[in-house]
Amino acid sequence: MDVSAYLPLTEATYYILLSLAPGWRHGYAIMKDVRALSHERVILSTGTLYGALKRLLEMGWIERVEDLKAEGSGRERKVYRLTQLGRRVLEAEVARLNVLLDSARQQSVKPLTQPGAAASISLSQVRRAGGGTWSVD
Repeated sequence: MDVSAYLPLTEATYYILLSLAPGWRHGYAIMKDVRALSHERVILSTGTLYGALKRLLEMGWIERVEDLKAEGSGRERKVYRLTQLGRRVLEAEVARLNVLLDSARQQSVKPLTQPGAAASISLSQVRRAGGGTWSVD
């Protein structure tokens, strides 16, 4: 199956899949992980997260698994992991992003910050200019 038809991913979907790449997680752990992985640029509300998880379940990119650690706790936690298809979609998106970065590097475009560093501009500094373009104050 050619997964390129699913690309590009939204940023939230990308980080949810990335959060699940090492193994299974429950919803709250996914929310925390997405926030950390995105350097606090993507902060998911509970409703947004569970809506996205429902969609990813329906698409077959993730699956719900039994949480063995929840046994004896009296309550069932929903735990999720990537399916083989979900991993292929994530890997295809990473490859697509690498092509974009390689193209920028070939044109001697350097990022505003180093990877992992806090952004040097805030979203409040970004504004929409006329004609569908964006500018930074």
